[in-house]
Amino acid sequence: MKAKHTRLLFIVASLVCMGLAATLVFRALGDTMIFFYTPSQLVQKSSSDAPPPGRSLRIGGLVKKGSITNLSSGGIRFNVTDLSHEISVRYNGLVPSLFRDGQGVVAQGTMDSDGLFQAQTILAKHDETYMPRAVVEQLKASGRWNDGAGYAKKVGP
Repeated sequence: MKAKHTRLLFIVASLVCMGLAATLVFRALGDTMIFFYTPSQLVQKSSSDAPPPGRSLRIGGLVKKGSITNLSSGGIRFNVTDLSHEISVRYNGLVPSLFRDGQGVVAQGTMDSDGLFQAQTILAKHDETYMPRAVVEQLKASGRWNDGAGYAKKVGP
């Protein structure tokens, strides 16, 4: 075999090995590569596809207006919504200064067996123009997106 053919065979074999390794990595990671789930995505997942209780995940959406309550045991409880579905969240810790009703939020934590999300970290949006793309798309799909002012009441049926 000529040196040219040996190099070509080595390159092809290397590409096949790298492709196989990449495939194995992406299959192993599965749903963990998703930055966050919206409440609708969690509701739509079947019981076999749903993340098991205790598995770390992120949820993102808007803080439902009027849902923030201070708990007597410390911490807060609030609802994260994408204006179609909502998930109750409990958080013990320091609340970001930008955290308030109607603002975008991403919470990292675990879902318990009762459907309550136990957050360990809360990330509030940092300015008036930022909102996660998936949340904007969900708001537009539901007819509740107002290009000038974020989200508004549902327009249409």
